[in-house]
Amino acid sequence: MTEDIKKAVESGKLTSAAGAALAKLPPGTFVQHKSWGYGVIVAHDFLLSQTTIDFKSKKGHSMQLQYAGESLAALPADHIAAKKFQNLDAVKKLAQSDPAALVRLVLQSVGGRASADQIATQLVPDVFADAPFKKWWEIAKRALKSDPLVGVPGKKTDPFILREQALSQTDELFAAFKTARTLKEQITALDNLTKALTAFTDASLLQPIVASIEDAAKKNLKLKTAETLQLLAQRDEIIAGHPSLTASTGTPTIASILRDNERNLTALLGELPVSKLKKVILALPEAFSDHWSTKAVGLFMRGNPKVVPEAARLLIEKGRMDEFGLALDKALREHSVEAEGLQWLCAERHGVYAEIAQHPRVLSAILTTMERDQFKEKRDRRLQDMLANDTELITDLLAFATDEELREVMRKLILSPHFEELNKRSLLGRIVRTYPELESLITGKGDDDRKNELIVSWKSLEVRKADYDDLVNKKIPQNRQDIQIARSYGDLRENFEYKSAKEQQRVLMRQKSEAERDLARARGTDFAGVTNEKIAIGTSVKLRRVSDGGEEAYTILGAWDTDPTKHIISYLSQMAQALIGHAVGERVTVPKETGEHEVEIVAIEVAKV
Repeated sequence: MTEDIKKAVESGKLTSAAGAALAKLPPGTFVQHKSWGYGVIVAHDFLLSQTTIDFKSKKGHSMQLQYAGESLAALPADHIAAKKFQNLDAVKKLAQSDPAALVRLVLQSVGGRASADQIATQLVPDVFADAPFKKWWEIAKRALKSDPLVGVPGKKTDPFILREQALSQTDELFAAFKTARTLKEQITALDNLTKALTAFTDASLLQPIVASIEDAAKKNLKLKTAETLQLLAQRDEIIAGHPSLTASTGTPTIASILRDNERNLTALLGELPVSKLKKVILALPEAFSDHWSTKAVGLFMRGNPKVVPEAARLLIEKGRMDEFGLALDKALREHSVEAEGLQWLCAERHGVYAEIAQHPRVLSAILTTMERDQFKEKRDRRLQDMLANDTELITDLLAFATDEELREVMRKLILSPHFEELNKRSLLGRIVRTYPELESLITGKGDDDRKNELIVSWKSLEVRKADYDDLVNKKIPQNRQDIQIARSYGDLRENFEYKSAKEQQRVLMRQKSEAERDLARARGTDFAGVTNEKIAIGTSVKLRRVSDGGEEAYTILGAWDTDPTKHIISYLSQMAQALIGHAVGERVTVPKETGEHEVEIVAIEVAKV
């Protein structure tokens, strides 16, 4: 204790404890305060009984000596905070040149243990902004895995540990497995070990690990079958990585366990994490020989959320697409696919089973499954949410539907009690936007009402019928062929040709719907029986403008006969509607390009059609 501090204690300005603490804080010492953070002591003034400190957030901050002695903690010169305070640029350079060294510095500064979040608080925002830190941290973690002085945790929430003595990555992995006390801990340790298989240059060191796995598998086979499958999957991965290793004879295999649990296969596989399930399900062909595909199809149809996509993937990858496709088609017709299978099919509707998935029977099966699940008191909203959230799904499912199929599905959707009213309206609206003729099913108004009829000439009706035939017999089939060709180009999510063909499909189907609606309303006529007494459909009229005496002539014909070059207008046009029913000599207000003007009817003649 210095003479100045002794005098301050003797004079009562400092307690003995505060004086002893202050003696450890000479000027130039880096300190930490619970409220102000890190700083460096600039000077002590015993005359004024004050200490001056440069905190990062406040330079030249003064404290009473007594309070400084009680509230400040000294930091070593090699603490990360002191390093940043002295030379932040040097710390930033270290971060780029040796990420592992910077992490070791942080760990040393905080007592040898720190989680990823705790490490981040020491480096952000001084050394890194938030986004660059995340990128740098990925690089640092890879460097730490081969750093013998740092123990890397298996879980994100566990701490990184600074070791007193260097330990190789392989030694660390061995130690973690050997010290694991529970089956769950062993599986976790093996997960880390299999991720670092390439680090084991001497494969023979792994043979005892293989033996330990097999011993644990035998002990836990009956009571913890799912965990045993995980252990054997890890053993097989180790042996695959180092083929010189061997499995013991008499040890159960994944295939033998699957055979022994054939009756509860779906439940057993459902207990596995997805990473292990992918490996275990590959053993189905070995387990069930030539009828393995039947087992895989059964797993898909029974609908375990984790098992369904993996069973489908196995069938496709092993070339059983035709068998799987036939089973899917049959199950859809019988409405025996569970909700999970329907979800997978809808998610993959642009994939290898597009022709099966893009069909109204899939939507019908979805509605039936929802009804069945409600009867079983299943509170599962995934199908409802899928239909509501995927805005293109319902129109994709109806892309190639016949008129009868469209109407049947529409009625079923209208009567379904499984949707909130707002969601149901949204779904129905998506269908009507593509198929306007179905709106009558919602409104209850038939399209055959007299007021909805279209009066058309026989010539224009024949043209429209020819256009419709071309659409149905040439353009739509060609579009289907374009979609099939585009599918063969690969990943549909990044396939411009496929997206373009699908967009064209939507346009063509809308054109088809509109054409069918209009043709159903059309009433052909040859305009026979028309007289020149008053303006009507099938008459030609000469008009004189009241404002300037100029003359205009029009022929009023059917809804599809408009021809501006010949001054033929549709009876549905504003001009025709203003004139119809008036006689020669009458004045009528008619529309013009901007506003209206008054005309006098000069002559009316029967049109020459």
